Amino acid sequence: MIAFNLIATTDRGAERRARRELLDLLYLMGDEAADAVTVSLAGLVLAQTSLNPFDVVSGIASKFRDDPLSVRYLIRVIPIEVLTDTDPVKIAECVERLKGKIGVDESFRVTVEKRRTTIHSMEIVKAVAARVDRRVDLENPDWIILVEVVGEVSGISVLRPGQIFHAFKQSS
Repeated sequence: MIAFNLIATTDRGAERRARRELLDLLYLMGDEAADAVTVSLAGLVLAQTSLNPFDVVSGIASKFRDDPLSVRYLIRVIPIEVLTDTDPVKIAECVERLKGKIGVDESFRVTVEKRRTTIHSMEIVKAVAARVDRRVDLENPDWIILVEVVGEVSGISVLRPGQIFHAFKQSS
């Protein structure tokens, strides 16, 4: 299983430049040993950092707000908390360990982004939602349970809606 705690997206064909940009940003934030790889999926870079991935996303967003030209190739940067096999039961078990972040009076939504899998998103959504006894709000959730499927590996995070760097949303 490839180890990663950040997923970055970029334009098709810009993967190597986005990888370099991400590594440079991680270096500036203090991780001189970060690793990032392009994979056989267009527009995708996977990275492993020793830094807190949520802090990395926040740092990239801050840098982008201060100087939009400092982030030219990265479109989205997504923090990943846990990796597991792409299996609805295993994904739900991981969410079980992370769901404590969601307060009793708070709402959530499950979002599944799939790449190279035949598993239906709804299979994952149903397995995950069955483990979380909180209010569902598809339009304006307090928390997002994000499942990023990359072939046989899935990355999972429980995050606030603003905890993903998105270049187009940052600039508006």
